[in-house]
Amino acid sequence: MHEMSLAHGMMQQVLALLREHGAERVTDVTVLLGPFSGVVAESFAFGFEVLKKSETCFQDATLHLELPDPHYRCLECGVETSLPLTRSATFLDPDCETSTSSRCPVCASTRLSPLGGAELILQQVRME
Repeated sequence: MHEMSLAHGMMQQVLALLREHGAERVTDVTVLLGPFSGVVAESFAFGFEVLKKSETCFQDATLHLELPDPHYRCLECGVETSLPLTRSATFLDPDCETSTSSRCPVCASTRLSPLGGAELILQQVRME
């Protein structure tokens, strides 16, 4: 589960910010997980919850995950669009499938190319 190591790395960044600003505790952490990042949001959140118990300054911290829809460019007509993900089951279901509409909303082409979406970005940290 590489999400645990990603959560640990993010928390190290937050600890550095905490020291830099002379704060004592973290109250909120907001992270953007791109739809093509390869990071399972539920596993990342679980890793954060486990790891925050080992750092006093994170004890009451809340993780907020921003999960944007994937963005595509149609290779036929050139339109850029976001197509919402649909989840057919919960993440605990081994048969869970995550999919997106496979057609351009303008020309109905299936030739869609992803735009970005591989990011894992520490967006905001609130501390006291």
